[in-house]
Amino acid sequence: MDFGPNKRESWKNVLTLAYQSLGVVYGDLSTSPLYVYKSAFAEDIHHSETNEEIYGVLSFVFWTLTLMPLLKYVFIVLKADDNGEGGTFALYSLLCRHARLCSLPNCQLADEELSEYQKDGISSISKSFLGSSLKSTLEKHKLLQRLLLVLALIGTCMVIGDGVLTPAISVFSAVSGFELSMSKEQHRYVEVPAACAILVFLFALQHYGTNRVGFLFAPVVITWLLCISAIGIYNICEWNPHVYQALSPYYMYKFLKKTQKKGWMSLGGILLCITGSEAMFADLGHFSQLSIKVAFTFVVYPSLILAYMGQAAYLSKHHINETDYRIGFYVSVPEKIRWPVLVIAILAAVVGSQSIITGTFSIIKQCSALGCFPKIKIIHTSSKIHGQIYIPQINWTLMLLCLAVTIGFRDTKRMGNASGLAVITVMLVTTCLMSLVIVLCWHKSVLLAVFFLFFFGSIEALYFSASLMKFLEGAWVPIALALIFSVIMYVWHYGTLKKYEFDVQNKVSINWLLALGPTLGIVRVRGIGLIHTELVSGIPAIFSHFVTNLLAFHQVVVFLCIKSVPVPHVSPGERFLVGRVGPKGYRLYRCIARYGYRDIHKDDIEFEKDLTCSIAEFIRSERPEHITRMENDEKMTVIGTSSSNSQGVSICADGGDDHEDSSEIVSAKSPEKPRKRVRFVVPESPQIDSEAREELRELMEARESGMAFILGHSYVRAKKGSNLMKRIVINYGYDFLRRNSREPTYALSISHASTLEVGMVYLV
Repeated sequence: MDFGPNKRESWKNVLTLAYQSLGVVYGDLSTSPLYVYKSAFAEDIHHSETNEEIYGVLSFVFWTLTLMPLLKYVFIVLKADDNGEGGTFALYSLLCRHARLCSLPNCQLADEELSEYQKDGISSISKSFLGSSLKSTLEKHKLLQRLLLVLALIGTCMVIGDGVLTPAISVFSAVSGFELSMSKEQHRYVEVPAACAILVFLFALQHYGTNRVGFLFAPVVITWLLCISAIGIYNICEWNPHVYQALSPYYMYKFLKKTQKKGWMSLGGILLCITGSEAMFADLGHFSQLSIKVAFTFVVYPSLILAYMGQAAYLSKHHINETDYRIGFYVSVPEKIRWPVLVIAILAAVVGSQSIITGTFSIIKQCSALGCFPKIKIIHTSSKIHGQIYIPQINWTLMLLCLAVTIGFRDTKRMGNASGLAVITVMLVTTCLMSLVIVLCWHKSVLLAVFFLFFFGSIEALYFSASLMKFLEGAWVPIALALIFSVIMYVWHYGTLKKYEFDVQNKVSINWLLALGPTLGIVRVRGIGLIHTELVSGIPAIFSHFVTNLLAFHQVVVFLCIKSVPVPHVSPGERFLVGRVGPKGYRLYRCIARYGYRDIHKDDIEFEKDLTCSIAEFIRSERPEHITRMENDEKMTVIGTSSSNSQGVSICADGGDDHEDSSEIVSAKSPEKPRKRVRFVVPESPQIDSEAREELRELMEARESGMAFILGHSYVRAKKGSNLMKRIVINYGYDFLRRNSREPTYALSISHASTLEVGMVYLV
């Protein structure tokens, strides 16, 4: 029986993605055997002749790996994707759409008509009364919405903190292999400089992009996994074939009963066996659910279990170790192959660090798109893979923080304490958000959500309490980092929200515009005036400033709003919302460009072309049945980009030959000096009337005359009478972030001669 080529091809694709995911997703998780046992026994527990301690640690490691990455992430959390995207903000985005909790101030009902917005059954109504009550409670109470946002920000900031700590502990643990070839006093002077040199090299490579060096990642991780698996099998067979008995949960009970408080505190070290598990969900957008499940279940999970069992088998027969620093990974490696293993471990640590650094870049971009982080320079290092980005400011900040942690701590114990708290906090946040997703998005029973929260939350709370007890021994680092980044994010979000509220309260009425007449009471000159605004309806106050203070204005005015929506991607066919402001003769248009939190924003010329074509297509196809009614009785039409709409208006540049056999051409009159002819190519049908043709010709003339960008230079200040905290946040915090944030993407490469700036004071 032939199953057909499609099925074979699909499995081939899954296996290819699974192979690639080994290098991108599992680099961090696969290097955890380097430091887990060393961190666990860094407390006051010692493995005795009875082996109860080492068996107990192995049992904890086995069940932690089984319950958290395998059961929780692989079989449950991966299903909570946001149209194929994962991570903390993906869960928050899902909740925002289902319960209408969007933190973005300029959300519109029209955004709910996006294909990705409705893909996962948003419109379906929960059958559970408790679920409906929970949804309505969240929608009514602003305080609960803010708490949910703060929870998402805490998880996000801990991921950023992990981006600082993971490279430090991974690289430092990898180079700790030098300790077995020289005295303890000497290797201290080698480890720190070697680790710092590797970290500087790692961060210096980031601007080349993951795609340049990514082909090395999967082979390195596979080699590393095969290496630790083989060493594990060798140690099991050579030293203790019966070590599998320690997989029984009974040994966890014996471990805690014997070690008591010291054993409980050692859980912070055991916790490190699941560092990098969150990457399975966070990097979901680059792979498929099935490929990640296959890679973890059949390759990563068994390799890690064999590695930990092998280390336990070796340590169970070697109790005469002078100091705890010799209980690490390398002591269980046969002496003849230690140097090759050391080289492979360093390469694997670099790969693991690379994945968390890339993940940090991605989550910063998501936060920025959803209005929770200042606009910063983002460089896309791959034209094919949208997620491969490089953020220079974040990269060098992470490097400095990594070097500070490495030089300041100089041992895996305190680094492990810090990393463990960051990891378990992210998992706790994921568990809390997932319990809400189960009720609000999946429409399952509240009891099921409570069981999920209680079962996984209790396990994570146990680890969290153990990690928190080591606050003074390194665990304060992720808390400090999370606090700093949380303050930055919340101040930016709060200031942006207040600024938007001021814009809404001070926008100009349509009656004021109608009173001016078609000429706006001034001379209309050639060209397009592009006014950037955050408003999605109404006339911004900045426009009235121009009209009342300038003697002339452009013949075509476009109110442009570039906004983010709480979906990963907006298809090119749904990119623009275009409508009129006032009667046709005024030549005022509103254009809203919508982007998802993982979309790439087009720059300068290409964006300008898409913008002009979208307005032209709106003019050509303006009919009542294509119009969506918006707020304040404004009407908008969904228009795609020029590349996505082959049947729409396009711009054509040629040497002057007309090809009018299959299309109707609307072109501008030739200017005084010879130049290449630019024209609109309009589809044959339906035929457009003379009024629309004249409007298109006027738009084309305005485009050829040039486009001026009008940008508002805002000075945001707290109102008189505001409390002290608000004055500090707005006048100092938000003002500092705004002055150091980036300009709108499309305006960066525009000549200063084509840019007008007007200052406005915002009293919020």
